[in-house]
Amino acid sequence: MHAVAHTHGGMYCPRLSSHCTLIFGFDHIEYVFSSIFYLENKFSDILQERFRDPKSLAEGLHYNGFKAIWMLDPGIKQEEGYFVYDSGCKSDVWVQKADGTPFVGEVWPGPCVFPDYTQSKVRSWWANLVKDFVSNGVDGIWNDMNEPAVFKVVTKTMPENNVHRGDSELGGHQNHSFYHNVVFFNLYHSFGVYGLLMARSTYEGMKLANENKRPFVLTRAGFVGSQRYAATWTGDNLSTWEHFHMSISMVLQLGLSGQPFSGPDLGGFAGNATPRLFGRWMGVGSLFPFCRGHSEEGTKDHEPWSFGEECEEVCRLALKRRYRLIPLIYTLFYFAHTRGTPVTTPTFFADPKDPSLRKLENSFLLGPVLVYASTLRNQGLDKLEYTLPKGIWLSFDFGDAHPDLPALYLKGGSIIPVGLPLQHVGEARPSDDLMLLVALDEQGKAEGVLFEDDGDGYEFTKGNYLLTQYVAELQSSVVTVRVQKSEGSWGRPKRRLHVQVLLGGGAMLDTWGMDGEVLQVILPSEEEVSKLVSTSEKEYKERLEGAIQIPDAEELSGPKGTELSRTPIELKNGEWVLKIVPWIGGRIISMVHIPSGTQWLHSRLETSGYEEYSGTEYRSAGCSEEYSIIDRELELAGEGESMVLEGDIGGGLVLQRQIYFPKNAVSMFQVESSILSRSVGAGSGGFSRLVCLRVHPTFDLLHPSESFISFTSIDGSTHEVFPESGEQSFEGDLLPNGEWRLIDKCLGLALVNRFNVTEVFKCLVHWDCGTVNLELWSESRPVSNQSPLRISHQYEVVRIP
Repeated sequence: MHAVAHTHGGMYCPRLSSHCTLIFGFDHIEYVFSSIFYLENKFSDILQERFRDPKSLAEGLHYNGFKAIWMLDPGIKQEEGYFVYDSGCKSDVWVQKADGTPFVGEVWPGPCVFPDYTQSKVRSWWANLVKDFVSNGVDGIWNDMNEPAVFKVVTKTMPENNVHRGDSELGGHQNHSFYHNVVFFNLYHSFGVYGLLMARSTYEGMKLANENKRPFVLTRAGFVGSQRYAATWTGDNLSTWEHFHMSISMVLQLGLSGQPFSGPDLGGFAGNATPRLFGRWMGVGSLFPFCRGHSEEGTKDHEPWSFGEECEEVCRLALKRRYRLIPLIYTLFYFAHTRGTPVTTPTFFADPKDPSLRKLENSFLLGPVLVYASTLRNQGLDKLEYTLPKGIWLSFDFGDAHPDLPALYLKGGSIIPVGLPLQHVGEARPSDDLMLLVALDEQGKAEGVLFEDDGDGYEFTKGNYLLTQYVAELQSSVVTVRVQKSEGSWGRPKRRLHVQVLLGGGAMLDTWGMDGEVLQVILPSEEEVSKLVSTSEKEYKERLEGAIQIPDAEELSGPKGTELSRTPIELKNGEWVLKIVPWIGGRIISMVHIPSGTQWLHSRLETSGYEEYSGTEYRSAGCSEEYSIIDRELELAGEGESMVLEGDIGGGLVLQRQIYFPKNAVSMFQVESSILSRSVGAGSGGFSRLVCLRVHPTFDLLHPSESFISFTSIDGSTHEVFPESGEQSFEGDLLPNGEWRLIDKCLGLALVNRFNVTEVFKCLVHWDCGTVNLELWSESRPVSNQSPLRISHQYEVVRIP
């Protein structure tokens, strides 16, 4: 629930110490997350050279109001003499290959084995390791890479024929595909049972360490029920405006799926955020259930003070907002726990009958508070157009209105509790002043709830809490606020109560008293109220105009990731909008079909989207090199727009790609790809090394259970290839005869990929979770000036019956 900061992956102790000093000096940071690099590539084997006294480090953090969250991944280094590996071998806990031997896959420590969490004995083994690990002063555990992720394989996970010897109630002895690709109600493929069970084991280990403390576990992978054990973050995102925009929908969808405690890596994980992007993201993210900044190793620092004074001030205001709203957020978490309701919900929850609200992607509800944000780079709060649900919605802020912060509205008929802007929750006391914000409905009434307990432990399950329902009612120009009822054995704290009645336009009237007493606010005449509202609106406008906006810097210098903060180049006509990043392999990262409103490409980090390679190996040369734009044409009305890119792939070779919209066929776009010889040495006879032009696009499956590949082969046979088939290749007479289709029956659409069959040696289909690759491979051979490799192909979306 609190604001958290994450130290970069790969941050060693001297640098961690300097960053902790900075964190201590910044308002409202609650946690410090330590990534995998604090470990000596082993579970709980802490780097003694850089973390010589982890307990003292944790004590120092605790003294300054921080909590320490440490990462544990499932991959256990395969090394005899390492106590965790030896213990696991003795207890026979590893996931096995089909032949019954332990599966070994490479992740961060190198060759690793993986616990089989589908067995109760393995979960108990892991839980006891966690129990001992927590003794280092650990306050929470972060489970990453727990799909499980495996390096240097196309699928990025372990083979599907690996064996889990699961408990009978979980499915028993099954291969990995059963636990990894679980068919959920026959609707879609999901993966995460392994991650769910790892999180459960970690949670149980923390309970063993201290049964009176609520465990904090964060997991990347999960499944139905994960919310009982862990919070979830949305994985490795990009420092782009598009991913900032997407993060709102992702948090809302997780909430609707049963996971109320989630949030993204604020500012983006991969690449360098710009100051404005980071500040805007923090403004929205401070109101997400889970609020954490996190970036990968090698990027620029992603702390608020790293982006200049303007961004730092916006982040400070954003986190103050979060801390003031902690009483509301904590109450919403109580209802998530007892009723299963999301902490954040889509705006249409305010009026499910209004279809226009279902299109909103830059707003959400935090209980009765409507949060409206700008996720467009050149559009601040002062330029934002609002679509409010039906009824009364009164704007408010805490004197912190800013063009780079979201707008806040309180629903008429609501009362929300507001606290003090503390440095961390450890400073909070039951006797602190409490504020109630009141927005009356059309009948002049309002109500709201506040949940309070010890903030940790399980005494609340025995009735040791206080649940207060406040009500307000307007009668004869007097608003009366009182406690209607309360529940629980907790005594009401002796504290001051500050009531603010919102009038509209940010105007309000207030009064002070003691909590539990009846308080009254006298409303002036309608004319005076109108003047108050008008004055408040004027002051609000002046605050926005006088605020110093965060500068819109396109790029920040840095050793890695800078390219992701640049603006992708757009090519478009009446039917397509393509986004291309020449500086990362000339990749196409977005492929939007305008008439159907569909985004076909799946692009995340530097491994997806539309890529091309110069070899049969996955991600061989051509994938990530910086390409130069050697020609670009912009025709009238977008017709005929084109771009030619070229990347040096070594050995005197270049990979050249022309992307264009044919003037006589506006419904499609064309890609002409070539491996060309430019300066092959004479000693090679004018011929290059052996190369293969491999076109490697990754497409999103919007409806996985309703999607398949269809084509007719050269020999006339017809084929339908479904996700269950995994990976298949077609060549010779089985090669598609110049065309294949990705069909989505639910949408009634097909993405048609046509190609020159004389240039393609093999077509490969690879299904993954929610994605599919439709690859075109040339023959493998050397090239010369007279004999380049080429593949000419095009894409079009068509309706199907």
